[in-house]
Amino acid sequence: MADSLAFARSIVDQATSVAVLTGAGISTDSGLPDFRGPKGVWTKDPEAEKKSHIDYWVNDAEHRKSRWKAMADGLAWARVDPNDGHRSLLALERRGVLHTLVTQNVDGLHQLAGSNPDLVVEIHGTTRRVVCLACGEGDDMAHALDRVRAGDDDPKCQPCGGLLKAATISFGQSLVTASLQRAEEAAKECDVLLAIGSTLGVFPIAHMVPFAEHHGAKIVIVNGEPTGFDHLADVTVDGSITEVLRLLLAD
Repeated sequence: MADSLAFARSIVDQATSVAVLTGAGISTDSGLPDFRGPKGVWTKDPEAEKKSHIDYWVNDAEHRKSRWKAMADGLAWARVDPNDGHRSLLALERRGVLHTLVTQNVDGLHQLAGSNPDLVVEIHGTTRRVVCLACGEGDDMAHALDRVRAGDDDPKCQPCGGLLKAATISFGQSLVTASLQRAEEAAKECDVLLAIGSTLGVFPIAHMVPFAEHHGAKIVIVNGEPTGFDHLADVTVDGSITEVLRLLLAD
């Protein structure tokens, strides 16, 4: 790892504009399991992946009630803190070279670590807010969970009565066009794309890698296992993501 890490650091240190793409792997050291890794949530329980489709939420009231109760009883993300991997990325902001931080994660840990929210694109949304599927009204997740704890087992939108849901993008829902455009612009305009903790198997966002490479960017991939775009990388660094980022981005 030492040689690949040194090479990756030389690339990042010379960068004037870095786009970052993070996946679930950056949050595993905070206690959040990934989804598609060897011990991933969906690897161990394919049925859970199936039930992440929007149709289950819309059409199955018992499923909604079960999920609301589980969230009210204690979401995993509500009990975790950012780790040194999240905090290491702040070095790119201090240097003034971070173009955009695009994350596939919905845990909000980049912002809790101190990343400028204006530079973060949550491509799959966030669990920290709810949204009405009918009118689009949004609110803090905490308010919805307070209603569940008070006895409302399937809370509805107070302005219009529509279904509330965590403000995440479920299977069967469209990604936000503006977020996709920002990710594409970042890939087009950066001179280094740093992909972290993602298998790069979820599209369209994984297309950031070939798009950035096509526009002349260097590609640095940090992950604990092979990814779908290792063949495009100038360097791949395997190992503990938290430790690699600490060394890669140390000032």
